[in-house]
Amino acid sequence: MFSIVYNLWPMVEDIIVQYIDLDFTLWLTWLLMPLLITFLLPLVIALLLYLTALMLYIYKLHRVRLRNAYGTAWRETALHMAAAAWDAHGWIWHGYEIVGLENIPQDKPVLFIYYHGAIPVDVYYFASKIFLYNSKLIRLVVDRFLFKIPGWSIFADVLKIIPGTVQTCSTILREGNMLAISPGGVYEAQFGDSYYELMWKKRLGFAKVALDAKVSIVPFFTKNLREAFRTVSWGRRIWLKIYAKTKLPLIPIYGGFPVKLVTYIGKPIPYDENLTPEELKIKVADSLRDLITKHQKVPGNITRALVERIRNTEKDND
Repeated sequence: MFSIVYNLWPMVEDIIVQYIDLDFTLWLTWLLMPLLITFLLPLVIALLLYLTALMLYIYKLHRVRLRNAYGTAWRETALHMAAAAWDAHGWIWHGYEIVGLENIPQDKPVLFIYYHGAIPVDVYYFASKIFLYNSKLIRLVVDRFLFKIPGWSIFADVLKIIPGTVQTCSTILREGNMLAISPGGVYEAQFGDSYYELMWKKRLGFAKVALDAKVSIVPFFTKNLREAFRTVSWGRRIWLKIYAKTKLPLIPIYGGFPVKLVTYIGKPIPYDENLTPEELKIKVADSLRDLITKHQKVPGNITRALVERIRNTEKDND
């Protein structure tokens, strides 16, 4: 076998020399490298998600030994490990911060409403930090398609992630938990852009949940979220047709840029029995738009967001 390879190598070498321009290949690699990196970086988040799932499975399989080692339930230990990993990623890669923690009502159930980025990394960072520093787990409502992804079931089990109906969400809040919903969901994630316009359509589910559970709504928005990850803008009509038929997020995502991310928490909107779901929806949307207008320059700019990251790093080092 070795002799065959040895004999064939001169022929392969001649083909490379005759038909491949090494200088052109190196130039093309240099030219396309930024594009390759731009589309490969989102895979880092997917990889981190699967590493988290792997870690959760390890804790699940070895929960007896780990419980003896740590003295707590395996889910609690696994949650702390996963939260620590995501919190570290947010701090290192995006200098992630939260402003307005005092706006979260203490010792009360809360419904968080947020703007959905192309990849909602801010929600992962936000939930991780709240869990690590306040020991409170924020339940997340996600699209049903995620439960069809291999390995996702462990997230649903440990992190208490649900597809969410009005009844189940209301029950979770009535039990005294915190819950986060993005009314725009996958549609807003896929078709939103750097102008940060809310794309909620006629969705009223979150308002019905808040009124039924009689809880306050706390909006939050993350600055530069669309500069961290974006969806491609070409072929928008085609992607809209595909989404209308499949309800799947198939638009290519690019980015992963280490821009500065800051989550701003708005003032709580208290329960008001006199409001209809439609009126409450308008009130919450206006509050979230105010956060966007106050803290986000539109259209968003990746270069500007990167500069903000550098400036904040310099301030931290002073």
